[in-house]
Amino acid sequence: MQKKRLMIIGAGGVGNVAVRKSARMEEIYEEILLASRTKEKCDAIAGEAGPVPVRTASVDADDVDALVRMIGEFRADLVLNVALPYQDLTIMEACLRCGVHYVDTANYEPRDEAHFEYSWQWAFHERYEKAGLTALLGSGFDPGVTNVFTAYANKHYFDEMHYLDIVDCNAGDHGKSFATNFNPEINIREITQPGRYYEMGEWKRTEPLEIHQNVDYPRIGSKESYLLFHEELESLVRHFPTLKRARFWMTFGQQYLTFLRVLEEVGMTSIKPVNYQGMEIQPLQFLKAVLPEPSSLGPNYQGQTSIGCQIRGLKDGKERTLYIFNNCSHQMAYQDAKAQAVSYTTGVPAALGTSLIARGIWKKPGVWNMEQFDPDPFLSELGPLGLPWEVVVDGKLAFGK
Repeated sequence: MQKKRLMIIGAGGVGNVAVRKSARMEEIYEEILLASRTKEKCDAIAGEAGPVPVRTASVDADDVDALVRMIGEFRADLVLNVALPYQDLTIMEACLRCGVHYVDTANYEPRDEAHFEYSWQWAFHERYEKAGLTALLGSGFDPGVTNVFTAYANKHYFDEMHYLDIVDCNAGDHGKSFATNFNPEINIREITQPGRYYEMGEWKRTEPLEIHQNVDYPRIGSKESYLLFHEELESLVRHFPTLKRARFWMTFGQQYLTFLRVLEEVGMTSIKPVNYQGMEIQPLQFLKAVLPEPSSLGPNYQGQTSIGCQIRGLKDGKERTLYIFNNCSHQMAYQDAKAQAVSYTTGVPAALGTSLIARGIWKKPGVWNMEQFDPDPFLSELGPLGLPWEVVVDGKLAFGK
């Protein structure tokens, strides 16, 4: 196989992991370019990555022409986008103009509206198909691995899947009074908007964090888990039409929720610009600037995450349950990639999904979600790359019908 040239856009916590993992794939890549608005962040990561050479550059990912120039000058074969979700469309457009494949970890979200869905990116399908290019959407953990888990369950364990609950627990402790585990701006926008879940062909709306219950997580125990909308639900119910209900749950500690409530009440989570000393500023962007950088949390993080899919359905006419999940240690993530587990569990699948496209294992023209490819190659490499997974068949689930 001819070695590929990979461009990675974004030098946050996820970008750090994706670069370190990709740079160890010397049988796949000839060279990597890491680009971000802040070149110094890129330099810090590149200095510790290898053996694949990693060069760095500064780029404005909102500027299609600048992206086109950089992709062309580097002669990239594919681009991994781990920048902000607001920038998905400009990067997808640049990849189309340059004739290179595209991968991301989160779907598009308008900068001025806390609302995310796949329609904007799915609209690129025909253009990518005609160009003979592959765009892989949501190659993180959730979305990403959870989509692949669902496809794997459908392929190997069920004739019909009826009920899907994706459960995401971070049982770690970073020692800070209040901090977010990934980009604060994106994290807070996600959990402060109304919840949604799918049931019997309809999307049902809830107030933010209105519905919650205890869920027992493997080797962690019972944690209060809150229902919220997550993007993989949109694609999974579309591609697995036998699903009668699909929901997403995430754990939050009471201290975190108390801080969040106070910040909401004083207006600091608002995305509506305010005038301050003659300047227009967005309160949430200012809050992001004063909160701890998520990539800085790794050294002192203790505990682990647990993310998986609880599925109920039919096999050979009999009811079956399945729980497929990964537990990831924050300490292990830091030892392997100088990251906390939330960044690690996103960056590892990003690097893996990109490598499958680079090798032609996952490759077909158009815009695709993770569950639309064969899950077996991905899951066969996920464990050796740092995220081992487990399956419990016909065990007790946290959720009934």
